[in-house]
Amino acid sequence: MNNYQITPDGFYGEFGGAYIPEILYGTVEQLRTAYLPILESESFKHEYRKLLRDYVGRPSPLYYAKRMSEKYGCRLYLKREDLNHTGAHKINNALGQILLARQMGKKRIIAETGAGQHGVATATVCALMNMPCRVYMGATDVKRQHVNVERMKMLGAEVFPVESGNMTLKDATNEAIRDWCCHPQDTFYIIGSTVGPHPYPDMVARLQSIISEEIRFQLTEHEGRDYPDYLMACIGGGSNAAGTIYHYIDRPEVKIVLGEAGGHGINSCETAATINCGSVGILHGSRTLVMQDEDGQITEPYSISAGLDYPGVGPLHAHLAHVQRATVMAINDDEALRAAFELTRLEGIIPALESAHALAMLPKISFKSDDVVVLTVSGRGDKDLDTYLANKEYAEIS
Repeated sequence: MNNYQITPDGFYGEFGGAYIPEILYGTVEQLRTAYLPILESESFKHEYRKLLRDYVGRPSPLYYAKRMSEKYGCRLYLKREDLNHTGAHKINNALGQILLARQMGKKRIIAETGAGQHGVATATVCALMNMPCRVYMGATDVKRQHVNVERMKMLGAEVFPVESGNMTLKDATNEAIRDWCCHPQDTFYIIGSTVGPHPYPDMVARLQSIISEEIRFQLTEHEGRDYPDYLMACIGGGSNAAGTIYHYIDRPEVKIVLGEAGGHGINSCETAATINCGSVGILHGSRTLVMQDEDGQITEPYSISAGLDYPGVGPLHAHLAHVQRATVMAINDDEALRAAFELTRLEGIIPALESAHALAMLPKISFKSDDVVVLTVSGRGDKDLDTYLANKEYAEIS
């Protein structure tokens, strides 16, 4: 039987580990030692679950999309993470990590963000817990996600625009790690996805696993069984995908299908399709699939979606793709835009551009009429309205 779970030293197969500067060794080792005892303690679980219920608004609905189901010939359910407080799945992880940081005695929070949803979630929980917060964000993303920038500032966070590289998520992460290296004793880095050195990929997946936990009991109510035939999600670093599949990874009857950002096409040199185009390398503390040149230099990714514009992927997803447990499709910008308008017109739900990459996989799969499909809508599309307004030609439903 295949083993898809993480090993004690932080590897999924050949992917994972902790490749970090020496100055961070003590900090990361402290976190590795602390995270499981804290996350599994009854006091943590009680406070975390209570906040998820009363503050975040969980459980998020599992909505039967009738018109989309009719169009694609299946029984399609949408896991509505867009209805969470702050508008995305990111709050699940940020809330858990700040509780962990507080228990570890950390006094200052830093984070990176691309689309701004993780930044907003981190700024939100820092306001809730009265902790100072600095969010690193690429200058390109600051411009294209200005609404989320203003939300972070209103919540009391300092937003630091990063001018290096192509000024997107990779560069924001680089700068956050530099900050962490300079302040390892008092600072907790809330990483927003299943990336980074061990234990972050496992920790984030565990905190996001509330998604698949809810899917199990919600499907039982809807369908009389606790598993779907297909699980679908978008994937950049991979946190919403990890949360969606967490309780189903070892169940072979459940097909896992993930959509990454194809940009202008996987052969265009303007793409963020790491699993389809990348090779094994080290990025931000983890051995994973990376977009790089022949000399191992990171190449600049591109996607219309700020949250998927990353030249790597979490080691869990690299492993699942490598052993063919998950099918990963590269979804181009135009396909994602078309899918976003389709969901808006057919179901009255405006999805985030990230989520649209999952929706765009639906016409690429031949479903049976009795197939139960669960697709995670990872976030709402308010932040992407400028992009949608600039691309209204995709609003025609075929």
